[in-house]
Amino acid sequence: MTMFITLIGIILPIVHLFISKIPRTKERVLTVLLLYSFIFHVGVLGFLLGFIPHVFFADATAKSIGWQPGSPFQFEVGFHDGAWGILGFLCIWIRGTFWIATGVGWSFFMLGATYGHIRETVLHGNYATYNFFMIFVDAFIAIYLLLLLYLYFRTRKDLLKAS
Repeated sequence: MTMFITLIGIILPIVHLFISKIPRTKERVLTVLLLYSFIFHVGVLGFLLGFIPHVFFADATAKSIGWQPGSPFQFEVGFHDGAWGILGFLCIWIRGTFWIATGVGWSFFMLGATYGHIRETVLHGNYATYNFFMIFVDAFIAIYLLLLLYLYFRTRKDLLKAS
């Protein structure tokens, strides 16, 4: 499901841009790619695939990651993911430098999660699907989002000026 959502967050904006009548300027393309990334790679992954499973299906989620069930830490991780997911969805309405804060914060978390999954794999031989596979998904999303942010704000220097 995580890979599906990751791909949807890349394919849908391309389809959107292809069928849209609005000219595909550099700024427009980056805006659409970023917006879909915030919705799917932060909002959906954080809230629907992070908050809900970790909070409401904690033991099953722990097993799928290769963790021991019953840890109260699951609840904290779930709310952490949910908070970022809400920020991802808020990017629909709140633009400007809010995008930087959301994108950099989520990417920092995803890179940390990538490190944690690598560590679990190397030190403990944890090849559970939602541990090992997430190395690639988490790292990709962090790098993709940071790259889009960099390109977008490079074209929108006006947004970075102090008000």
